[in-house]
Amino acid sequence: LSERQYWGSDLQLPKIPFEEIMCNDESMYKWLCTLKKVGIVLLTGAATKQGELVKLGHRIGFLRLTFYGPTWQVQDKADANNVAYTTGKLCFHTDYPVLQHPPGVQFLHCIKQTAAGGESEVVDGFHVCNKLKKQNPQAYQILSSTAVDYTDVGVDYCDFAVQCKQRIIDVDSRGQAVRINYNNATRDTVFDIPAEKVRPFYAALKAFDDLLNSTEHKFTYKLKPGDIVTFDNWRVLHGRQSYQSGSEVTRHLEGAYADWDVVMSRLRLLRRRVLKRD
Repeated sequence: LSERQYWGSDLQLPKIPFEEIMCNDESMYKWLCTLKKVGIVLLTGAATKQGELVKLGHRIGFLRLTFYGPTWQVQDKADANNVAYTTGKLCFHTDYPVLQHPPGVQFLHCIKQTAAGGESEVVDGFHVCNKLKKQNPQAYQILSSTAVDYTDVGVDYCDFAVQCKQRIIDVDSRGQAVRINYNNATRDTVFDIPAEKVRPFYAALKAFDDLLNSTEHKFTYKLKPGDIVTFDNWRVLHGRQSYQSGSEVTRHLEGAYADWDVVMSRLRLLRRRVLKRD
């Protein structure tokens, strides 16, 4: 499990039937192992209705409750309180860096898909970090040491006003990236660093962002109704191409989160069961 499989635009997106995950321990073990190693797995064939992620959460243990609720609906909404609830393009980001402990795993279930546009995009943030560290070590050092302010205020599941500081690249004692905290939609206007460090920071951020958006690193796909994409929110940055709004909802995804502690607990239990059977 310590071995990561890095990828770029050449990603062969792993796929497993949803019902196999729900009914078969070996399939679930394969899913969670692949999720940990590759960072993303597509589950296929779920019912095209709300509630499938709640079932998936129960299969793992439990879902992560956030200010947007135990699950949340990604669709075009009037007076949207989140950029995801619009039809516009979403640039690469990780979810919830505004929390001290962002959710580790994200699930997005496609219930309804627009005919044109709305393609999903993902990039392996750890692979990009390795490239940045090699090509521009100064930029890597700046992004892994500079505290950035994030903020989010609004009303959804409940009223909320959250604020915290995160390094865009969190590293371990060896300087290896272990979590990406990057979301321009919630990056605060406040940036309390010495004035002489501002330009170098934005130069470093541009170098990182350019690598994220390079054609060799990003993978584009389109979810079909019944698909559930599951991915490592600490590693995989995701985005979305824009689509046209209509008189009714043309694209509907249900989203949810889980913590890595819960996922890894289930993985260890499954490993014992699978090995015992073998």
